[in-house]
Amino acid sequence: MHSDKDSTLSQSILVLGAGELGMSVLRNLAPLAARSDTPVTVLLRASAIESQAPGKQQDIDELRALGVKILQGDLVADSVSELAALFAPFHTVISCAGFVAGRGTQLKLTQAALEADVKRYFPWQFGVDYDVIGRGSPQDVFDEQLDVRDLLRAQKHTEWVIVSTGMFTSFLFEPTFGVVDLANDTVHALGSLKTAVTVTTPEDIGILTARIVFAEPRIRNQVVYTAGDTVTYARLADILQAVTGRTFERVEWSVPFLKAQLEGDPEDPIKKYRAVFAQGRGVAWDADVTFNAQQAINVVDVEHWARSHLC
Repeated sequence: MHSDKDSTLSQSILVLGAGELGMSVLRNLAPLAARSDTPVTVLLRASAIESQAPGKQQDIDELRALGVKILQGDLVADSVSELAALFAPFHTVISCAGFVAGRGTQLKLTQAALEADVKRYFPWQFGVDYDVIGRGSPQDVFDEQLDVRDLLRAQKHTEWVIVSTGMFTSFLFEPTFGVVDLANDTVHALGSLKTAVTVTTPEDIGILTARIVFAEPRIRNQVVYTAGDTVTYARLADILQAVTGRTFERVEWSVPFLKAQLEGDPEDPIKKYRAVFAQGRGVAWDADVTFNAQQAINVVDVEHWARSHLC
């Protein structure tokens, strides 16, 4: 199977999931794939394919219009071997199934990709730099992401590409995250006002991932960085003031303060995220190391996002 895939290089692509990120990847992948007659398929649960919800139906119609084939499977319920059988006919598998799939899923999908001997695998790592953060961080689900990296690096048959995007831009403004409190014109700086965070919009991640898939020379066995923007929390407050015309109070939430909050509520995922981002390691990188900067691809920065969504 392995040598046959190599010789034909028939780059059939399977995308796992069609949520916010999956749809963005598929929208951008399908037109690029069509240029080289590369078939694109998406793996969806039966309940998603058969759903009568208008939003789901709209997505299915859009996928069919894009020429994307639909394969039925269940990333959570199916075993490693069952998933491997689904993955085996494909050259490239791109996982767009995030943490909502539940603990252990990222590792299971990686094991299935290796068992299927797919030529190329993009795991769900559309986030921070887990290597730099390391094991035992306040956000314990990150350890599984390191297990995935260890598994991929320990083998030679399947090429892998990790796309590090930082936080989704919208999450930075999510009221439950608590960094931007628009109602009270306040920015809560995680760690300090000088701490930085890298963000990319899901739309840009879709554009950039599609370009990374088809980049020449082929990108293999490496971490690729993207960034819509990298901002300190002080700069974020400045941007919000410029966009809204209002004065924003700046409140620092220190690492000890956030760790104490987490100790009081150890299962709260938001408190875990706040504590890990406050530490400032592996959550921000310079634009010049990014694929979008190196390829001169325009992306949406924080100010443009804020003007589009807050005005």
